[in-house]
Amino acid sequence: MAGTHSTGTALRDAANRDELLQEYGLASSASEASRYPAVELSLEPLQNLVELAAKLCGVPFGVINVVTSDEQRQVAAVGFEAAVCAREDSMCAQVFLSGRTTVVPDASQDPRLVSNPFVTGEIAAVRFYASVPLETASGFVLGSLCVFSNTAGTPEQDQLDMLEILARQAVQLLELQRRTLQLNTALEEVRESNAKLAEFAGRVSHDLRGPLTTMLGYVEMGEDDPEVGGDHPAAEYFQLIGSSGHRMLRMLEDVLTYSRMGGGIQRQRTSLQAVASEVARDLGLPFGPDAVLDSGDMTLQVDRGQLRTLLQNLVANAVNYQSPERDLAVRISGTSNYHGSTVVVADNGKGIAPEDRQRVLEPLVRLHREGDGQGSGLGLAICRRIAEAHGGELSLKETPGGGTTAVISFPDDV
Repeated sequence: MAGTHSTGTALRDAANRDELLQEYGLASSASEASRYPAVELSLEPLQNLVELAAKLCGVPFGVINVVTSDEQRQVAAVGFEAAVCAREDSMCAQVFLSGRTTVVPDASQDPRLVSNPFVTGEIAAVRFYASVPLETASGFVLGSLCVFSNTAGTPEQDQLDMLEILARQAVQLLELQRRTLQLNTALEEVRESNAKLAEFAGRVSHDLRGPLTTMLGYVEMGEDDPEVGGDHPAAEYFQLIGSSGHRMLRMLEDVLTYSRMGGGIQRQRTSLQAVASEVARDLGLPFGPDAVLDSGDMTLQVDRGQLRTLLQNLVANAVNYQSPERDLAVRISGTSNYHGSTVVVADNGKGIAPEDRQRVLEPLVRLHREGDGQGSGLGLAICRRIAEAHGGELSLKETPGGGTTAVISFPDDV
């Protein structure tokens, strides 16, 4: 109903108005540009809403105005081109903080608006004017939804009720826009954080690999020393040091791989079966029908090198965690449609419990189950990173009959 909007201190025009409007993408400044990254936001829903408001009230003009500290910005308009004017020239700026719907049958007779350039003819010659504040749940007023005409008039109460409903709908649309901007900002911060973390991990692993390789070289020299053989106590010590050192070196290689994967995607037409056969050769596995590793064929638009790393990690996991109850079998298949391609890697190994399937995709997470081989906890994280770098995702589920199935989506490059 007209005149039912709340009043109170929350509606006061705060000094940080522009900063709050920036959260909605409705104000811009150089200082705020980095805090709220620009995104493409459609104005069509607001435009349709304004058009509906004008038709319901039987007037030729409608607009959603946003009032900044010094301007009125017309976000969506019907009957004229949206523009920007000084706040002191705005009709809505005179009344939008009143806390209620404003209805003016003839603006040329209203003391608040009689000298306004939108009434006097300097900019326009508005007569009938109705304005509803765009008030958020927190009490902050963004601006107004208003309708007007060049002739005097008095709207029906039902028309004003509908105008207020549309104003609330406009606020909901603007709140959705605000959340979109906030999400975009949060995602950008996460990307930057992940990139810095990956760079740091890569640098550290690279720097540690040199000294570790040197140490392992001396261990091998010690093992080859004729005086350190047979039952000499040092022989066992050298063996333990070498085993631990090589395990650490493999972990550093995995960390370095994780830091490198995902950047600089170079898509090309790639045969799934050809890459799968290379993986089988690298891992020393029989390949083909009825062999340990088998693959269907399809053509993917992916980074060939990263696809090979992804498949090799998944198949190596199947080897490391195979079931003691049956012979290992891994099947790679794929499908494609207008959205892109999906690759499925299914093994018949130990499987992963449902509560652990999401957790094991995180870096450095291992399950530590009895009988499991050693690993860095980065294999699946690398696979996930490769999938996300292609704009896709990786998920895990149970293979019918037991085992783990990895499903990797590769959307088309757009």
